[in-house]
Amino acid sequence: MQYSKLSGVEKAAILLLCLGEEASAAIFAELDDLEVRMISRCMMSIDHVPADIAREVLNECRQIQNKSIGLFVNGNDFVRRAIAGSGDEDRAEHLLEQVASGTEGRPLETISMMQPRMVASLLESEHPQTIALILSTQKSDHASRIVSYLPEELQADVMYRVAKIDRVAPEVIAQIEDALQREIGVVVSKEQKQVGGIDKVVEILGRLDKGGDRAILASLEATDPEMAESIRKKMFTFDDLVKLDNRSLQMVLREINNDTLTLALKSASEDIKAKIFSNISQRAAEMIQEDLEAMGPVRVSEVEAMQQMILQVALKLEEEGQLVIPGRGGEDALV
Repeated sequence: MQYSKLSGVEKAAILLLCLGEEASAAIFAELDDLEVRMISRCMMSIDHVPADIAREVLNECRQIQNKSIGLFVNGNDFVRRAIAGSGDEDRAEHLLEQVASGTEGRPLETISMMQPRMVASLLESEHPQTIALILSTQKSDHASRIVSYLPEELQADVMYRVAKIDRVAPEVIAQIEDALQREIGVVVSKEQKQVGGIDKVVEILGRLDKGGDRAILASLEATDPEMAESIRKKMFTFDDLVKLDNRSLQMVLREINNDTLTLALKSASEDIKAKIFSNISQRAAEMIQEDLEAMGPVRVSEVEAMQQMILQVALKLEEEGQLVIPGRGGEDALV
């Protein structure tokens, strides 16, 4: 190990090994994910830091280290404890998976740092199944932006395939990497990993610009009506009505009769009941509460049908531009 040949990442890795796990955890908390991955992978490859190298690194950081025999470390355990101590459990778990994938002999570079338009341009000539697999490994907000740049005739097909993905063997991912002749940033391990499915499609569609999800769902409806319905139910649920502002909720409720609303509230949470009761007249709220108390057992399918009817009214009003449903259409906000 020669100091003059060390890269900036290698120096950072050595510095953190010198500072210890507690300091490393605090520093990791301030770095972005890409920086943590790069430094961590370097740290995990180090088992000894010569004393002269340690001194050079510390001197460059305006710190002085006196006589030392150097550092003998277990880089793998050090990194795991440092990342785990960074304060964000979900982020730590995600980073540990990604760092571990880089020690399996395939040092992958994630495409999550690439511009969505560039990724779409790279992928649009690939088979839809290949695109689906790659998108399934990306964060949903990034994947949704990539989808928005794909040709319209390709979008629904890709989303259909994402929904059908369950678990993928690492050999398949390796074949895709070879075919693309570049590292595409997938998370791999010795075990199969769940990367796609309905939930992934819901996350991606939920972050598309307003109207993008409806066009894709309409196409999916023709291909697989059951899948399209499953996606719709997860994208916007009855309990999500609590996120509407009072004015918007009142607009929805004006389109619904009391019988439909009563049945829809049969299995609703207390939060949504309270939200709805506060947006109708006191007399109407009292009547619905009385009817609910007197109501006997009801089929779940009947309750869900009434809830879906109310949701369709909300979606129709959103499409007409009369209200905004928070959490749909990417990061668009109200002003």
